[in-house]
Amino acid sequence: MKSILTYFSQVHSVTTFPELIETPFQGKTNALCWTRDLQGDFQEIIKKLELTDNITELSADDLLLLSLTTQGCIARDTILSDMQLLTDIGALPSLNLIKHYERDNELDFISTDVYSFHVDRSPIATDTFLCTYYGAASDILPNDQVQQKIQIPEIRNQLFNLYDGPETGFDSFLEEYFFDLHYQANDNAVPINLGTGHLWRLAVDHPTQQVLPCVHRAPVENDQLRLLLIC
Repeated sequence: MKSILTYFSQVHSVTTFPELIETPFQGKTNALCWTRDLQGDFQEIIKKLELTDNITELSADDLLLLSLTTQGCIARDTILSDMQLLTDIGALPSLNLIKHYERDNELDFISTDVYSFHVDRSPIATDTFLCTYYGAASDILPNDQVQQKIQIPEIRNQLFNLYDGPETGFDSFLEEYFFDLHYQANDNAVPINLGTGHLWRLAVDHPTQQVLPCVHRAPVENDQLRLLLIC
């Protein structure tokens, strides 16, 4: 993992949770990774859980009710520890068992679902934390390997044709419907997969952010359930 990360100047690797929290984003670095080789059987947890929807949110109590083997207990303890670490810094971690996200098929020339490369936005200073314990993991891309979709002439023209209002309000329209958050990868783009077990901190677009927000996308699950911690 470390040798791959060093290829991407946007990624900085750390070895502890305090480092993950305290290391500032700077320059091109907008993704921090606490690299880990987790022990335990996370698949066992998934097999014991009940999927009630395409995305099922799980609580700590849900995990504690499971009857697990020793390896399953090790995996559960890791998840509970991560949830507590994030809670202690004021975050609101959400543990999700994911079959798939909803697709955005309303417009055939632009997608605004999480499978599209996008950035997160917040009105307050915050970051996105995520860890995939099992299943397919997200991808990120360097900001110089993407183009904002609303700046691509053919897409922008079609969005303007869709817009029903004065020209001065067009940019507000793009923000209101989140079109401005989505990006298209360049032909030579080289995404980095976030892998399983690593806890990531990604830069978010907010007024006090000193770096560009991290461009990322959710993976296609390919009929395999995904266990994801995110906040």
